[in-house]
Amino acid sequence: MKFIDDVIEVKNLNYQTYIEDISFSIKRGDYVAIIGPNGGGKSTLIRLILGLITPTSGKVKLFGKDRINFKNNSKIGYVPQGVTKNDSSFPITVYEVIKLGFAHKSSLFSSISQEDREYIEFIMDKVGVTDLKNRLISELSGGQRQRVMIARALISKPDILILDEPNTGVDTNSQKIFYDFLKELNQKDNITILFITHDLEVIVDDVTNVLCINRSLLSYKDKNEVLQCNTMSELYGIDAHVVHHNH
Repeated sequence: MKFIDDVIEVKNLNYQTYIEDISFSIKRGDYVAIIGPNGGGKSTLIRLILGLITPTSGKVKLFGKDRINFKNNSKIGYVPQGVTKNDSSFPITVYEVIKLGFAHKSSLFSSISQEDREYIEFIMDKVGVTDLKNRLISELSGGQRQRVMIARALISKPDILILDEPNTGVDTNSQKIFYDFLKELNQKDNITILFITHDLEVIVDDVTNVLCINRSLLSYKDKNEVLQCNTMSELYGIDAHVVHHNH
């Protein structure tokens, strides 16, 4: 059963010229997609929620506390942009990357408890990367790296999972597996999910609500209300025609 308390509250939020007077709330167990044109402020909004940048004005609350006073960052898992791009500059294994999810209580080179080691094994199995544990992250495909970064984000047992365009550079089959996994995390584990996407098709099938952002908040509604031609036209500034393919 889903609780009805607000886990993210944004009120009259502004940041320089990128975000203008945005207000909304997300409830526990929601699955929310953020859509909008490039340069419309989507990633800036995520960074404000995460506390990576400070708003010019307005407030962000997490679990009822002002972002500035919120210290329990382990309750939020984050997968940033570009996680699927290969980078061989730092030779780190899959296991070591996932261990970084414990950074709030240890470092990469410090020892962790037996309980933590067992939980890493559990998460690797859940995400399907156990067979990759000793591989270098730079050797993996985009889809494999994506799963590893999800595993790292889940290590702290978050209540909220935030993803910034996680499917960039990932093949179609891996995307479907990924979205199925997100749906499972939301429905079975009751993890609140907030993610940026350009894939409107997934919105119709899985998410509960859609945030339409183009500097200001154009719409925050049920997915079926948002996916109308007039809403898409306003959001992207074009004469949009939405076609949904049933799978």
